[in-house]
Amino acid sequence: MSNTPIELKGSNFTLSVLHLNDGAPKVIRQAISEKIAQAPQFLKNAPVVINVSAIADQDIDFKKLRRIVEDAGLRVVGISGSSDAKQKEAIIAAQLPILNEGKITKPATSANSAQSDNDTTNNEAPAVVRQNTKIIHTPVRSGQRIYAQNSDLIVTSNVSAGAELIADGNVHVYGILRGRVLAGASGDVESHIFCTHLSAELVSIAGQYWLSDQIPTDFVGKSVQLSLQENELTIENLI
Repeated sequence: MSNTPIELKGSNFTLSVLHLNDGAPKVIRQAISEKIAQAPQFLKNAPVVINVSAIADQDIDFKKLRRIVEDAGLRVVGISGSSDAKQKEAIIAAQLPILNEGKITKPATSANSAQSDNDTTNNEAPAVVRQNTKIIHTPVRSGQRIYAQNSDLIVTSNVSAGAELIADGNVHVYGILRGRVLAGASGDVESHIFCTHLSAELVSIAGQYWLSDQIPTDFVGKSVQLSLQENELTIENLI
């Protein structure tokens, strides 16, 4: 046990990002209400980051924006996507943190992998080193949450409704998937979801998600794989 009363450590958390394409308070309030109505239990008190990159040229009342979002039942963690100095001042004045979203580091190609390890001509962060794949052989029950940090996650049994699978890499489920599954939780847009029987409450890759009623009905109960194409979720049958 540490002798210090507190410790400050880094960690990883799965957060939803609310991208605003319209700054009108009335429009935002209505859109959030409709989104929460789709999955009230999943989104109740959910922490969110508000991304304002698409409305950077608009004057935003961030105090009012926070009130609208939190009145709907979400909890604002911070604001991302702001590049305007005046807008940043308004965010700080509203006592909201300014967050910078990490860049996605793509796998090295044969051309750049030949560069020396001592090459310091660019400032890109090194790619995340994947750990051994996390494998779960037992059923994942309702209320359970399994997180595979910096690795893939494989579940060889069923996943119950109310259970949650999270991985920074790919997720494989060789059973019936009824719970929630989040792949690429740290932002890896190359991550995939594979399962042999899709009946999920929610599927998500790198923050892009579908609720159960958004999953194309032709694929429900089927063996499928999901991936991101041009930052949008796509689904296809596994052959």
